[in-house]
Amino acid sequence: MFKETSKDVLAFIKNSPSCFHAVHEMKKILLDAGYEELRECETWSLKKGGKYFTTRNGSSIVAFHIGNTLEDYHFQITSSHSDSPTFKVKEVAELQGKGGYIQLNTEGYGGMLCSTWLDRPLSLAGRVLVKEGNTIQSKLVSFDKDLVLIPNVAIHMNRDVNNGMKYNNQVDMLPLFSAGECVKDDYYQLIADELHTEKENILGSDLYLYNRMEPTIWGAKEEFISSPKLDDLQCAYTSLKAMINGKNDKAVNVFVCFDNEEVGSGTKQGACSTFLYDTLQRINDNLSFAKEDYYRAVAKSFMVSCDNAHAVHPNHPEKTDAENCTFMNKGIVIKYSANQKYTTDAISSAVFTDICNKAEVPVQHFANRSDAAGGSTLGNLSSQKVSMHTVDVGLAQLAMHSSYETGGIKDSYYMVKALETFYNTNLHITDSESIEVA
Repeated sequence: MFKETSKDVLAFIKNSPSCFHAVHEMKKILLDAGYEELRECETWSLKKGGKYFTTRNGSSIVAFHIGNTLEDYHFQITSSHSDSPTFKVKEVAELQGKGGYIQLNTEGYGGMLCSTWLDRPLSLAGRVLVKEGNTIQSKLVSFDKDLVLIPNVAIHMNRDVNNGMKYNNQVDMLPLFSAGECVKDDYYQLIADELHTEKENILGSDLYLYNRMEPTIWGAKEEFISSPKLDDLQCAYTSLKAMINGKNDKAVNVFVCFDNEEVGSGTKQGACSTFLYDTLQRINDNLSFAKEDYYRAVAKSFMVSCDNAHAVHPNHPEKTDAENCTFMNKGIVIKYSANQKYTTDAISSAVFTDICNKAEVPVQHFANRSDAAGGSTLGNLSSQKVSMHTVDVGLAQLAMHSSYETGGIKDSYYMVKALETFYNTNLHITDSESIEVA
């Protein structure tokens, strides 16, 4: 069961070289599970018992399953994100260099471990906007070939590199596209050929580098998984599968996967946007509930914010708190921060711990060292638009924000099982002193 679930996660990630591809894959999974696609710009007609999803920007998605008996309803939500740190190709992409070199002009997206992008096969994926007659169509592109590479400087020319290297994204991190065989505009012709169109029809693009290394299960006892984009596609996939498997007739079960978490979430499709708020409002209104019913429903609702966590590093255990630290294959991580970088409080922690106990899934607790600044995630940001009880959880991994990350073979299964139990459990929240877990 552990290996089978991990294989499914890694297959999903392999098919998701960009956030747009990730959402496309989620749509296919939902359609196969009987969910109906809704467009934000069209009129919705919802019914009790119905299963639906909608997308924004092609890079964020909300799916929901409406219960059959909603006399006193609420929402049970998981949230995750579709994006990962990478390099985006600028609109004027080609840089001409000495000796016929052509590099691609890129800029960093999010906070990545730069060294992990060097000396390995890379390619391009994302979306391209193409003029077709009187319309402009968005088309997914993923070059299934080793297309570019970012070369290191030889140690003979940089003797101090192993003493620490400060990378300049405009100098050190530009991918090599050609050594002289390509000429100006061949990059754009490559895209046009892939889309079977003319260069003049390409009006815009959002293309990103992606790591071509194959996801793998490894170790003498097959304890580990490694892949690009474990943060956060591992959580996105497992929470989606849990939502599809779960059912609660007294609630509306919701799965949301936002874009742009790695750059602050402040976009129309990010956690700070109105995407979730708009969707929940439309569900309420479409089912003929009053505005007062919506406020009551949100007050009784619960969100599990799913984004991976730091495992203790085998070479540097001193980087994590001595006791509030986590390990791969030891279960779900609940994340805490006194400064509210995470949403978890005593209430939400207690509720989710009870859920995990019910699912027979182990629980771990993570907090940063008190003398080190930690990261944050999307739970607090989404609460700015839709405020409810929220817990921040994740799966323990190594090398977060590397182009190739490592996790445990057991943990994807643990997440599916815990979140499926969450979706199957009716949380009846009356106030901050009383929560019935039935």
